Amino acid sequence: MTEEAVTDHSLTPVLRVLRSCLHLMVAALLALAAVRAVADRTSDAPAVIATAVALFAVYAVGPRLPRLRSSAGAAGLWLAAVALLWLVLLALTPDGVWLAFPIFFVQLHLLPLRWALPTVVATTVAAIAGFGWHTHTLSVGTVLGPVLGAAVAVAVVLGYEALYRESEQRRRLIEELTAARSELAAAERSAGVLAERERLAREIHDTLAQGLSSIQLLLRAAERALPVRPDTALGHVRQARTAAVDNLAEARRFVRALSPPDLEAGSLPAALERLCTTTVRTSGLAVHCQVSGAPTALPTPHEVALLRIAQSALANTVQHARADRVELTLSYMDTEVALDVVDDGAGFVPAEVPAPGSAAARGTGFGLAAMRARARALHGTLAVESAPGEGTAIAVTLPCPAAPATSEAAS
Repeated sequence: MTEEAVTDHSLTPVLRVLRSCLHLMVAALLALAAVRAVADRTSDAPAVIATAVALFAVYAVGPRLPRLRSSAGAAGLWLAAVALLWLVLLALTPDGVWLAFPIFFVQLHLLPLRWALPTVVATTVAAIAGFGWHTHTLSVGTVLGPVLGAAVAVAVVLGYEALYRESEQRRRLIEELTAARSELAAAERSAGVLAERERLAREIHDTLAQGLSSIQLLLRAAERALPVRPDTALGHVRQARTAAVDNLAEARRFVRALSPPDLEAGSLPAALERLCTTTVRTSGLAVHCQVSGAPTALPTPHEVALLRIAQSALANTVQHARADRVELTLSYMDTEVALDVVDDGAGFVPAEVPAPGSAAARGTGFGLAAMRARARALHGTLAVESAPGEGTAIAVTLPCPAAPATSEAAS
């Protein structure tokens, strides 16, 4: 059985019609042979009719046997029975030669090509010999008829098999493309989920987490001042309440992916000034902000990233550096904008900072990772220079398009 032979349920409507036409051709040619034998009143008419009926019965049983489509041996036995009955019919009447043409198709369909071609040649020779034996002559037409019929059958079957292989290749290609598209869609969904998760993690770290830390420091200061300095304690509580309100607004905005309120209310230098003032008020740390160069309009993602990096850097200084002074510098250059945050605190070894999520991190280390991620997302760079006892310097540089100056430097 050839690999191109297909099961009934996989046949296309066109192939079902062609197969039905082949079966009808066999039945019609057998009927023609029987009718001709009766009409000619030959002595072999009963034998011709019996052989035609037997051949039709064997041929009709074949398509209904599932083993013929799964077993080469069963297909070979069935074809041998059909061929034997056909040879008997050919010996009884010259009209049996016409059955060679549909038999060619059956042989080519069921047998492997290396066996089908010799079988077709043998059938062609038998058809020519049988017809010549009945007519007692061997003309060019007698030879060319079966030969041309065999050639047409071989060409049709080989052409169909080539088209079937090409169709199968296209079907497999379409399936692979569909599977690849599904995998790509799933990867894009996963990447989108991870990107949104990373965005929320950065926003929470740079806003809510820092705000909660400030509230905690203010409430702790209020707790210490409450017994002897109730006015001071009340001031700390009011600052904590203001910080809570501000962080609630920040939470609502980053959930909706909106710009920070400090940027909506003014320029980036002004927002950094307000950040430094708030840090001084809540932590007591001396923070100095300055702007270098002529301020220019930056894309909103650049301003948001610089503000968030400044928030994270100052929060790290307040929580870990034990510093007395911080210098924050925003520098506008021709094609870049830079932000430097330098403190005089305890310092650390940057290479020894554990990766976020590792066992050694214990909830730390995400600030630097988030700052690097923000800079990398805008094709910028972030550098950290620090050593124990020598303070820390964080420098971020972002490329930006040239734009006309639209704001004034902060005082």
